[in-house]
Amino acid sequence: MSRAKGYSSYRGRTPRGRIVLAGVLVLVILVALGCIVLQTLVVYDSSGNPRLQLPDLFGGEQVEEDLPQEDLDLTIEVPEIVLDAIAGYLAPEEPLTMEGLGSIEAALEQAGQGQRKYDTVAVLLKTSGGTVLFDSETALTGTVEMEPDTMQALGTLTGDETYTIAVISCFHDPKAANSDVEGMGLKNTGGYIFYDGDNSQWLDPGKEAARAYVCGLIQEAAELGFDEILLTDVSYPLAGKLDRVDYGDGEPRENLMGFLDQARQALEGFEDVKLSVELTEDFQEGAVVLELSQVLGKLDRVYVSGTAYETALETALAADVPETAVVAVGGEVPEEAKSYLIAPQ
Repeated sequence: MSRAKGYSSYRGRTPRGRIVLAGVLVLVILVALGCIVLQTLVVYDSSGNPRLQLPDLFGGEQVEEDLPQEDLDLTIEVPEIVLDAIAGYLAPEEPLTMEGLGSIEAALEQAGQGQRKYDTVAVLLKTSGGTVLFDSETALTGTVEMEPDTMQALGTLTGDETYTIAVISCFHDPKAANSDVEGMGLKNTGGYIFYDGDNSQWLDPGKEAARAYVCGLIQEAAELGFDEILLTDVSYPLAGKLDRVDYGDGEPRENLMGFLDQARQALEGFEDVKLSVELTEDFQEGAVVLELSQVLGKLDRVYVSGTAYETALETALAADVPETAVVAVGGEVPEEAKSYLIAPQ
């Protein structure tokens, strides 16, 4: 019987080259799978050293095999935090202008305490009368006083390498207190606005609206580019019929410390901005003020009058607080002061 014409099946031998190529391909696949499996079995101990951990197939103890490793000598260096000493010049209590900035620059060239040149400028942004000395979006209506070039002068000051401090009076504020007695003002026990020994009014540190108002100004000062915020008048009234002050339900000093916590929170987006407070000795017995032990070491710096500097410095050194964190303030300050802020005469 004859075959039909056309193609027929081939039954010859497969070429040897194809066999070798197939073997090589299988070997490559096996090696790749082995690498993947091996990676899942390598673990690292708490020191970062690799070891081979085999799976527990039979319920016994796992077999661990150390892999070859290099000797690692890791040293983590934590930088020491150093608070630089400041030789500060307190600018006059008026809106800053370009002309006034020129006077400040001239003052920086003069020798300050201990023949050191001034390296720091402190500018008042909110007075104890409640006046705000910059273009503030949070200030109450009628409280802002500034010159046409005030913001230009502030931008020039904070834009150079000079260390700058914004000084903000907090709770001694008759303008804000009278604008909202119920929401922010400090009352007497009869339910009316409280008048201190100077016939002036205060904000109530126990009222959230009062704290929020001041914290808004603090945040704006940081946005202007100041390196440090110095808070003054962080207290209740210092003189007058203090037994008639309505302190509310909370503990007064806790209200003051709670405000400082809020002020720190207002600066959360400004990691490099320091927060400081000025303490005063000028108060009558019974006044509620912050004490050095409450704030020392909790804020970046504490400012005290020249007469109280020595005691404050001794307390700081005993508490392992750098002496540069205690700043002497006044027209004349102790010669031994490492940090000081001189007010113009």
